[in-house]
Amino acid sequence: MIIRHLLFLLLLFCAFASHAQQEAVTKDGRVVYLHADGTWTFAKESSGKGGASGLEIPRIGAQDNIITHTGYSFVYSEPHEQALWVAYELTAEETAKSFDRTDRFQPDPAVSSGTAGDADYAGSGFDRGHLAPAADMGWSSRAMEESFYYSNMSPQSPSFNRGIWKKLEELVRTWAVEYKAVYITTGPVLRAGLPAIGPNRVSVPEYYYKVILDNRGPEVKAVGFLMANQSSSADLRSLAISIDQVEQATGIDFFPLLEDEVEEKVEREVCVPCWKWFGDQATREPVIRQTESTSVQCSGQTQAGARCKRMTKSPNGRCYQHGGN
Repeated sequence: MIIRHLLFLLLLFCAFASHAQQEAVTKDGRVVYLHADGTWTFAKESSGKGGASGLEIPRIGAQDNIITHTGYSFVYSEPHEQALWVAYELTAEETAKSFDRTDRFQPDPAVSSGTAGDADYAGSGFDRGHLAPAADMGWSSRAMEESFYYSNMSPQSPSFNRGIWKKLEELVRTWAVEYKAVYITTGPVLRAGLPAIGPNRVSVPEYYYKVILDNRGPEVKAVGFLMANQSSSADLRSLAISIDQVEQATGIDFFPLLEDEVEEKVEREVCVPCWKWFGDQATREPVIRQTESTSVQCSGQTQAGARCKRMTKSPNGRCYQHGGN
């Protein structure tokens, strides 16, 4: 049976071989990727509802209904008509683009209550902003197609979506290459009373977050970002905050599958020099770690889109003017 299975895969590879990664489906329905060097790998399984158990999967409550697609998992917020969070692992190999954007936005058939649609965004002035970026899904035609589900969209200001948010997405892809793989959880900060667009009343978030975990290096590290849904010219390094601060802003428990001691350590610290940034090849400056008891720069933003310069010891990382304690 094993030999027959391998021969079948070999025949599929001969039929589809090219310089780009190709997809094929085995007789038992599993998706495989056929590589130009003659090797093959199984695709990440798309298991529908439930079943997601990777380090990237957060925890917010016992009733979470996790939906898993080929490239990412998420929990859908019906009151806000968008995902509460989207999570996935991005490997260095997956940053190699094999499939182009489809730009075919469509409702997500896996969300039984229904999702937003074209009419919700038409004429709204907001972009259909990806939570799991299409550029992170170019390793699979199926993952690329599913990245355009409306469950993966959120109303973003065009200047935000095409500016600082895009820069952060590009930075995370460089980290996936640099550190071989990273775990990513991202989403909007949802609350009652947000403005809404379209016939389905899709909430327009004021803030978006992204948390990244590198679990493969000699020392586990993590970093968070919390950004206003508006234009910003801020340096990404200046926007880095602790995972604890993002948890306080969202009410979500990130990376709960880490060992307790490791989770506590990496989530309370902001170690900016631990990560390589654009133009920073050496990262030679001393590693400075900040904890909750240390003053940090306020994570709020001014009306001009710059980061607030006040220092604060507030647990939520914000000064008094931006909602600190």
